[in-house]
Amino acid sequence: MSFTLPELPYAYDALQPYMSKETLEFHHDKHHAAYVNTGNNLLKGTEFEGKSVEEVVKGSYGKNQALFNNAGQHYNHIHFWLWMKPNGGGALPGKLEKKIIEDLGSVDKMKEDFIQAGVGQFGSGWAWLAVKDGKIAIMKTPNGENPLVHGAQPILGCDVWEHSYYIDYRNRRPDYLKAFLDNLVNWEHVEEMFENATK
Repeated sequence: MSFTLPELPYAYDALQPYMSKETLEFHHDKHHAAYVNTGNNLLKGTEFEGKSVEEVVKGSYGKNQALFNNAGQHYNHIHFWLWMKPNGGGALPGKLEKKIIEDLGSVDKMKEDFIQAGVGQFGSGWAWLAVKDGKIAIMKTPNGENPLVHGAQPILGCDVWEHSYYIDYRNRRPDYLKAFLDNLVNWEHVEEMFENATK
């Protein structure tokens, strides 16, 4: 089972003005495509050939850094595109909102802490909402790492590598994270992942 670059689920200009056509063209067609191509080359002849992307991510962590970097970023980006939608943000689905309030205090507190995680991630990486031990937690990881390798199931991630926001926001990472939460997040997809993680 080799890696395949997924089509974007919306037009390149569909997330404007919060994420530009230019950003999506570079991010999807160049960066994500490179993780797929490099990952496929690194998969050849390894024990991970034919395994799912999740299995490759978990299995290569700490054993095959180059493969892990590309598989991790491929996994992260498959979901990143689905975690956004035109006219995103807005109200959270009821069950998810209830669990966030229960585990993280309030939706506003979750957003504040999520932004803080993204801003506080030095260099490149990701900010996450993940389910760990039945609870929703906020996490951050460097580079292509994700909650899968820390015993958790990611349900929302925001890419804080500069290529994700520099064209649109320059060095204003907090503004990008706020725009992501308020205007881009596809909470229905987050809820779907939450339900799968808590089955």
